[in-house]
Amino acid sequence: MPEHIGSAAADAAKRIRVLIADDSVFMRKTIERIVNETPGCIVVGTAVDGVEAVQMAVRLRPDVITMDVEMPRMDGVTAVAELMKTVPTPVVMVSTLTAAGAATSIRALEAGAVECVAKPGTMSTDLISVADRLSAAILRAATARPRRMALPPRTLAAPPTKITPIGRASEQIVVIGSSTGGPPALSEVVPHLPGDLPAGVVVIQHMPPGFTAALARRLDGLSPLHVSEAVEGDIVAAGRVLVAPGDYHLTITRDHRVHLEQGPSMHGVRPAADIALKSVAEVYGRQASVAILTGMGRDGAEGAAAVERAGGHIVVQDEATCVVYGMPRVTRELTTNADERPIQGIARALTNLVLKGSAR
Repeated sequence: MPEHIGSAAADAAKRIRVLIADDSVFMRKTIERIVNETPGCIVVGTAVDGVEAVQMAVRLRPDVITMDVEMPRMDGVTAVAELMKTVPTPVVMVSTLTAAGAATSIRALEAGAVECVAKPGTMSTDLISVADRLSAAILRAATARPRRMALPPRTLAAPPTKITPIGRASEQIVVIGSSTGGPPALSEVVPHLPGDLPAGVVVIQHMPPGFTAALARRLDGLSPLHVSEAVEGDIVAAGRVLVAPGDYHLTITRDHRVHLEQGPSMHGVRPAADIALKSVAEVYGRQASVAILTGMGRDGAEGAAAVERAGGHIVVQDEATCVVYGMPRVTRELTTNADERPIQGIARALTNLVLKGSAR
């Protein structure tokens, strides 16, 4: 075999192989162009619905699948659940940026998908913006380890009983940082925090604008705590969970209120857990408890170390239950006494830390 042919074959073998599932010809072509223009990626097939996507995934064994939400025969959520049972593959949901589309994407993430991005429109500026986000999402997804037995989306016979939040600011705070694989992890943590938890809770989940509101609504429906997307000036109060909105950094002011800003991204993300946690270390010190969950990279590690130096406590998700063991791993390396737990034990660990803080 000529040397250049062997080299080309080796380069092709190293590429991230992507399968595209969408019932729109325009979207398939658009996403195909974006993928093929992403360094290190190549499209290996396209599917017109969820049934075909699952069949092609079994046959082609792609590294990543981009998945539409609404498709004939089998929708995106059902297809993701089927993939996790038959051929676990990192899935990036590509959704219309509507309330219904975002909500369905959250359910797909709970079923095992690892990323979500908004569908591109027809404007050239929109295409460029979405192309960058989709390319980055595919590259992140390629590092994920989806599980054959993904946690099923939670369902409730009745909404949880909620306690009216205390109007005044809480003296304690819980901060939860997560990224790739975060929504299903959050659904294993936030709903298991007690409704009378004597601390305010802030969630920093790396997610595009428009999806964090849907995530907050989903968690609110599952939780005894009141969950909402944070807005400027919100009070960090017991009984409340505030989710940082996509595309905004969140910090906590001296009077225990939320401040939102669109400063430069950190670690390529906005919101960044590090920015939130550094403000929390200054404001709350030893009254802060932090959990760093699944995610690629190192966001949250330096902030968690700052909280620990201020006397606060750190919990990290263990490798066995992480989709991507990046953020928790670096957090363990940069802190001294991080408590590593499986995802099912994070809520109990945080609750115990808060109760001990109340007793001090």
